[in-house]
Amino acid sequence: MHRRAPAKTTSEMSQSRRVVWRHVGSLVVALPLLSQAWPLSARPPNAWPGSYTAKVEALALLQSFNADLLSHDSATLTLERWCGAHAMAAPPKITAHVVSGAQAPLPDDLRERLKLARGEKIKYRQVELRCGDHTLSIADNWYVPSRLTRAMNRLLDTTTTPFGKVVQPLHFRRQTLSAQMLWSPLPDGWEMSPPESVPTQEPLMIPPRILQHRAILYSGANVPFSAVRETYTDQVLRFSRNP
Repeated sequence: MHRRAPAKTTSEMSQSRRVVWRHVGSLVVALPLLSQAWPLSARPPNAWPGSYTAKVEALALLQSFNADLLSHDSATLTLERWCGAHAMAAPPKITAHVVSGAQAPLPDDLRERLKLARGEKIKYRQVELRCGDHTLSIADNWYVPSRLTRAMNRLLDTTTTPFGKVVQPLHFRRQTLSAQMLWSPLPDGWEMSPPESVPTQEPLMIPPRILQHRAILYSGANVPFSAVRETYTDQVLRFSRNP
């Protein structure tokens, strides 16, 4: 039987806060040394250095990106703003590249949330959302064509317009079902451990997939019409950074 850990005392919590602030102070001191730890000429394009400071920066940026997605209904427009803010393309426009022949069954829990009637048709569309040369996310989209207009269905069938832009006239809202961090540059409990003090010449290894959201889209009339699964890639962090 596992015993629940006793609650921390006020003294212990104060000590924990002092440890965290000591780490913050260490980061401030280390910032000027970041470019020395990994000379600009030695860095691959758009690579992050593997230093402790850079890992904290990457974690903060990833959490900010996640919060931005969660606070807006359109992931497409959020990606477009992100692309512009980080000068990833000019103009910073998101384009959808449909993955031809992609197939994926609708998960049972999403079928229930879409309130599908017996025999009601559902379509599947997988796209890569790109900004310039960066593929920022891979979106799996199951939608109910009978709940969209004829013009919307024609755009989805014949163009590569992002789904979020096609259905904007529905004044839709988004209900997030899950938001999962698939990767973190620092392990759990990093703030309670001594920061790494030895400079590294190795780049930060970022896996291809770093974040995943699942959501249901509802029309302004509160009718569910789409289920989405969005997997965000390492390209979200692959912008040109100042040394």
